[in-house]
Amino acid sequence: MKSATRRIRILHVLGGMVRGGVETWLMHILRHADRERFQMDFLVHTAQPCPYDDEVRALGGNIIPCLHPARPWTYARNFRRALAAHGRYDIVHSHVYHYSGYVVRLARRAGVPVRIAHSHSVLMPGDAAKASRRLYLALTRRWIRRHATAGVAASGKAADALFGPAWRRDSRCRLLRCGIDLEPFRCGADRLAKMELQLPSDAFVIGHVGRFEEEKNHRFLLEITRKVVDAEPKTRLLLIGDGSLRTMIEQRAAEMGLRKQVMFVGLRPDVPRLLQSTLNVFVMPSVFECLPLAGIEAQAAGLRCIFADSIRPRADANAKTND
Repeated sequence: MKSATRRIRILHVLGGMVRGGVETWLMHILRHADRERFQMDFLVHTAQPCPYDDEVRALGGNIIPCLHPARPWTYARNFRRALAAHGRYDIVHSHVYHYSGYVVRLARRAGVPVRIAHSHSVLMPGDAAKASRRLYLALTRRWIRRHATAGVAASGKAADALFGPAWRRDSRCRLLRCGIDLEPFRCGADRLAKMELQLPSDAFVIGHVGRFEEEKNHRFLLEITRKVVDAEPKTRLLLIGDGSLRTMIEQRAAEMGLRKQVMFVGLRPDVPRLLQSTLNVFVMPSVFECLPLAGIEAQAAGLRCIFADSIRPRADANAKTND
């Protein structure tokens, strides 16, 4: 009798299974993966429960906390213990940007044969301003070159940021455009969505999906909304997401007299439904981006989209780009 083929065991490394672009993309993969062939677990840098944790477990994956990434020796010990407790992995796939250099270094020492560093972002403006930061970036890039068996990036600029401009000559590196699951966009508009959010039926709704962090440029989005409201009082701004700057943006909206016009709906499990059912236009004024999946989803929903030059044309589903 022929024995069953052993499943390929994959360990993804990231901050936590929140409702972010990378995490949502990984959930698309997990939902559609052949679980007879692949075991996907998630090593996370938090002990706090995250929105996708329960679904990961329901789909047969494990959530494995590995704490204290800012304390390298403690993290290394935790990493070794995590791998020892859960058995041998065939692949460690790291999504933690430059820290991936340390992750793949530890994975190599643990005997993991395939070690992937994945770049989903670009360097923040001024990211290398401090000498200590430049040293960190140089060291982690060196570790990636030395210890990663593969490098993957969502765009050319993301590859430049993590692997350096010579990545095109490195046979280990490649671009992997992050796709989305189109099935949730086949349902069409839900007339109840506007009622649930108490949006006026005749409102002109501007929408945005993203973390409340500096790079998403919510303050400029409020300025845009102020101008549009002056021209069309029925305008509403629908902000989907959460983050460290949310309270500050709420206060700023109130100071600008936009308390009624700006709606903060937090993290939502039904983003495709809201995109299709509530918005008139999707706006993404990010200071910098790589390949924002929220922008791809907005286009899948059939919305008119306005992107900052910092992310266009990479986020334009109809554009041809070599990036």
